[in-house]
Amino acid sequence: MKGTAHSSPRVGAAMKPIAASDMMHVVLAFDDNRLVGDLFGQFDQNLALIEQKIGVDAVARGNQVTIRGSKSGCEQAKLALESLYASLQNGHEVHPGDVDGAIRMAQSSEAQLTLPTMEPKSRMAFAQIATRRKTLIARTAAQDAYIRAMDRSDLTFGVGPAGTGKTFLAVAYAAALLERGEIDRMILSRPAVEAGERLGFLPGDMREKVDPYLRPLYDGLNEMISPEKLERGLESGMIEVAPLAFMRGRTLSNAVVILDEAQNTTSMQMKMFLTRLGENSKMIVTGDPSQVDLPPGQMSGLKEALKILDGVEGVSRVNFTESDVVRHELVARIVHAYDEDGRRRAERRRALLAAEGVTDTAKAMSANQKQNNERLQETDDE
Repeated sequence: MKGTAHSSPRVGAAMKPIAASDMMHVVLAFDDNRLVGDLFGQFDQNLALIEQKIGVDAVARGNQVTIRGSKSGCEQAKLALESLYASLQNGHEVHPGDVDGAIRMAQSSEAQLTLPTMEPKSRMAFAQIATRRKTLIARTAAQDAYIRAMDRSDLTFGVGPAGTGKTFLAVAYAAALLERGEIDRMILSRPAVEAGERLGFLPGDMREKVDPYLRPLYDGLNEMISPEKLERGLESGMIEVAPLAFMRGRTLSNAVVILDEAQNTTSMQMKMFLTRLGENSKMIVTGDPSQVDLPPGQMSGLKEALKILDGVEGVSRVNFTESDVVRHELVARIVHAYDEDGRRRAERRRALLAAEGVTDTAKAMSANQKQNNERLQETDDE
């Protein structure tokens, strides 16, 4: 693949107005014509997405694409297309979600230059999780940091809103290690806490009773492991899905242990879980501190653990934000709306408390002044 850059005063229809001095255009040529169709997408839909997200103009002609826009926009589009082309060369398929991920990674590439996420010649090196069934490639900078944190740390906290891939990537990472024989088993757990409604007594044996609480973990397993192997793993104990209460008194060695929805653990439950870690094991704890379903006034074990373990060697924490949501775009907007509402409520509470503090101070000063006046009056009378 070859690329050349030139200055250009043209502004494409898909771009925002840019000063002429900041304009440039880049011509990229891709050697393998068989991959170009998948790279550009049907009816150039992948190029259209790059135009929309980055704000450049991308025109395909044969195996070449000309990108026009700002210097940073052209560089980001170039990085995104190069990474997608490299993925195709490695035998992976490219879906719209992969294009969106490549764009996100390209847009955050400048912030990642200090991290081990760039290869020579400025080509982005996405963190990957490979299993026999599929290969997952990080779609955001936070996902990239998360995968690398799971590699280097024995305890990793993935904290942030729903839809950012925290649990799915953790399950995929555990499945990959299990397939490679680096661990003997994977254990997935959740606190059995209902999200605001009472489900009542559930029928069936223990597994049938707790399955509704653990269903999201099974969803991740089904994506990474074939149904036959998953059933064999569950029967043999190589794969265990259990509520948090079943962790007490155990030492979990040669395993990857995942605790999902950790914001709904109590302080005692979190301490109990973390102290189960045995030799050659890793723990991955995921949760969203803004979605606590515990009774009012009860401290979230996740929030407490994040404070207590901050800076402890061997512990990593990766924070996800609304910009890392990889579900439907509407999910990101919903998360943003709730976050903004939470911030407004917090500001109103602070303002109210401040006003009450001023009122209380004024009342105290008035009372003190009244007492002083009474003392002066008594002195005058004497």
